[in-house]
Amino acid sequence: MKKTIYPFMLLALLLLVSCKSKKNVVSTLPLPVLNMDSVSAHITDTTGSIARIFTPDHSQLKDLNISKSKKRPPKKQEPAADNKYSDRVLRGTKITSSTVKLSSAYTGIDRVVNYDFTHRDVPEAFEGFRIAFISDLHYKSLFKEQGLNSLVNLLIAQKADVLLMGGDYQEGCEYVEPLFSALARVKTPMGTYGVMGNNDYERCHDKIVNTMKHYGMRPLEHEVDTLRKDGQQIIIAGVRNPFDLGRNGVSPTLALSPKDFVILLVHTPDYIEDVSVANTDLALAGHTHGGQVRVFGVAPALNSHYGNRFITGLAYNTAKIPLIITNGIGTSKLPIRVGAPAEIIVITLHRLTE
Repeated sequence: MKKTIYPFMLLALLLLVSCKSKKNVVSTLPLPVLNMDSVSAHITDTTGSIARIFTPDHSQLKDLNISKSKKRPPKKQEPAADNKYSDRVLRGTKITSSTVKLSSAYTGIDRVVNYDFTHRDVPEAFEGFRIAFISDLHYKSLFKEQGLNSLVNLLIAQKADVLLMGGDYQEGCEYVEPLFSALARVKTPMGTYGVMGNNDYERCHDKIVNTMKHYGMRPLEHEVDTLRKDGQQIIIAGVRNPFDLGRNGVSPTLALSPKDFVILLVHTPDYIEDVSVANTDLALAGHTHGGQVRVFGVAPALNSHYGNRFITGLAYNTAKIPLIITNGIGTSKLPIRVGAPAEIIVITLHRLTE
């Protein structure tokens, strides 16, 4: 009897040991763990692929709210396009730009910004017509005699057809005569035109106007002038004191024909948003100094009540009229420029033929 029981006891013992060992094996298996610190130390997950792996897929849940009897029409796919570029083409305008950094030979001026301005209203006779535009000399501030001589030489080298000036010429009436005497050395086929800035209305306004006229330059204070070539024309309009909208809130361009190619010269860019400048094809302004001091593209002080919208370069008003704003050359208050290079603008006109 005992011999018969021993095999059964031995079998029961073996089964008990076997079950215990399996329990130990299961309980000691390591759980899968994602160590985010160790992963991020070696791999930067810029696409969020790791997060997507552990995020439930809810893509089909949106179908729960759709009635079987009434399905939503598929969303129309719009072609990707540059809206600004499309607007320019629709308005018959194309604008491109490039920048040329200057060597130390041109003291006081850092660069030339070139614009190719293509427009349907540019007459054939003015294809390739070159416009030099300067503003905010604030002579003598940071911009002094050596810088003025560099500016004159640089403008002569551009071989522009006309020179336009945006105001804020001086930091003292004693500097008016030597400034315009030097600028008179820049000879262009179509002459030199200018408007006044706020500095010029604060002091020596009459002296500036008379000195400009003495040297054959044309001040435009709510006036227009016509540039003619081979029986065709473009028009230059100038704004008088754009800060006094009570007296000057009607743009001189309103009396012009929309068929003409019209350039509006104004000291502050705010004017083209503050009032209607209808019939203008291109506006030119200064006043902002490009912020004058900009750190990481941010200027602590702005000369426009529209903030960064009209700080520098190419901009548009609400009516989508293009405006080129120059950083200018001189400085005000503090004789320092950071992140806002002193510059001149050169615009080449082209007739849109497409």
